[in-house]
Amino acid sequence: MRTFARCVLVAAAFAFSQSAQSSERARDLGVPFDGKTGPLNAITDVTGVTVGQVSIVEDLPEERAVRTGVTAVLPRGDRSSGEPVFAGWFSLNGNGEMTGTTWIEESGFLEGPVMITNTHSVGTVHQATIDWRVSHGRADETGYWWSLPVVAETWDGHLNDINGFHVKGEHVHAALRSASGGPVAEGNVGSGTGMICHEFKCGIGNSSRVAEAGGSTYTVGVLVQANYGLRGTLRIAGVPVGQHLTEDRAYASLAESVQEAGSIIVVVATDAPLLPHQLKRIAKRASLGLARVGGMAGNGSGDIFVAFSTADSEKNREGSVMTVRMLANDAISPLFDATVLATEEAIVNAMVAATDMTGDRGHVAKAIDHEQLRSVLRLYNRLGE
Repeated sequence: MRTFARCVLVAAAFAFSQSAQSSERARDLGVPFDGKTGPLNAITDVTGVTVGQVSIVEDLPEERAVRTGVTAVLPRGDRSSGEPVFAGWFSLNGNGEMTGTTWIEESGFLEGPVMITNTHSVGTVHQATIDWRVSHGRADETGYWWSLPVVAETWDGHLNDINGFHVKGEHVHAALRSASGGPVAEGNVGSGTGMICHEFKCGIGNSSRVAEAGGSTYTVGVLVQANYGLRGTLRIAGVPVGQHLTEDRAYASLAESVQEAGSIIVVVATDAPLLPHQLKRIAKRASLGLARVGGMAGNGSGDIFVAFSTADSEKNREGSVMTVRMLANDAISPLFDATVLATEEAIVNAMVAATDMTGDRGHVAKAIDHEQLRSVLRLYNRLGE
């Protein structure tokens, strides 16, 4: 009798043969990047930011397969439910979803975590995040647990039984409970479990940059869920890698019917004192990092970005008159640079960390071959050895 075992994987705590975390990142292969990173080269280099991830991997009858999950980014860790942060968001192309952005635009605040999942699980994650807020936060001044969660998505239906609605509230709560600082698992993990970019297996990636701005040192951290792009446009370290590595394309069997692929979610965190309009400007710069890797933001792509600052504390917003700090606009350009560079590297990290995956209906997504990548970079004298 055939047995179908359900495996719920909490990132960095468990492993599964098809979604094992690679120990190598892009820099380990000699891929050159500009800019100075934080200690971990991770979004968690921004003090207070935590990340939790749950991967859901299950084999079902009749070649159906579950390859999906949930990723949670908490701006202030355990304090995120009750202590909002200034935020801004930007949609490069809007064939996608990020809930809660209307209130970010109106109020300038991100209230709670940023949650990421697959396209058809947004409702479940939204409801479960409110439940978490009620369970772990305090009521507002009116006595109500009012909440408009930010939940973002990309489509993993090539590898995942996306219409089976396999993400449950328990997975959302597990991702939030597991959130921590330190290194962030990348590749086939969390909400990135079933994601594909440039027709390679892809998923979650992150990176950070340290920048001098206005006489002080600040950190910018970026986390991406990369699920966009066709092979031919892929560029790594300025090299047209996709024009060389043309085999094992995830969508090759669909022939010319696939003329574009999307999407990507980018979360940008910083400890620089920025106001919401400045954070919107930061979020826009993620577009340039995406472009450096060959993202084109086609008609069917959902390229949606959110940026937040942890600099302003709750104690500075008590009472009717509030005191806040902001970096002068004339000093902000180094943070733009940091966002572009960290976004670029986060995407490549997502690709390098991923491993081969066989998913729903036997669909296969091959990871980029590390030695082949190194060989192409070497052709262009772009390999750091």
